[in-house]
Amino acid sequence: MNYLNISDNELEPVVGELNLLLADYSIYYQKLRSFHWNILGKNFFDLHKKFEELYTDARTKIDEIAERVLTLRYHPVSNYSKYLEISSIKEVSPFITDTEMVSEILGDHQKILKQMKTTIANAEKAGDEGTIDMMGSYIANLEKSSWMLDVWRKNTEDQLKIRSIENVS
Repeated sequence: MNYLNISDNELEPVVGELNLLLADYSIYYQKLRSFHWNILGKNFFDLHKKFEELYTDARTKIDEIAERVLTLRYHPVSNYSKYLEISSIKEVSPFITDTEMVSEILGDHQKILKQMKTTIANAEKAGDEGTIDMMGSYIANLEKSSWMLDVWRKNTEDQLKIRSIENVS
């Protein structure tokens, strides 16, 4: 019985994209753990806590993505060697500055967001509302985390864009 009412031909591209996202999140998770363990300096307390928050969220998403693949009646990729092969996220040395760590994470967020949007595009073609819904909430969450990390990198005298405020009557 096909409880999803979606053909395998329509689902296979979605599952492929979900497995790429699973690989991205798995490498991202380990990178965050590495940064959490190796952060030094005056921002230790803030970033140690933030990295733990991010890797805890990533761990949850890893499980949810794998379970979504299973829900679609496929096996998720589960070998770390395969993750390293197919992920757009790459390992880096943990011996970098706090600012470099945050910049690295923000770069990973861009890659993950791009993969989520590709997954949505394939899910839309298949009529896979469950995956679309999941990705939508993930995108909002990751965009908020990206905003917070980006603001952390700013100087206190930096300002956000104000043009739209000036044009309001």
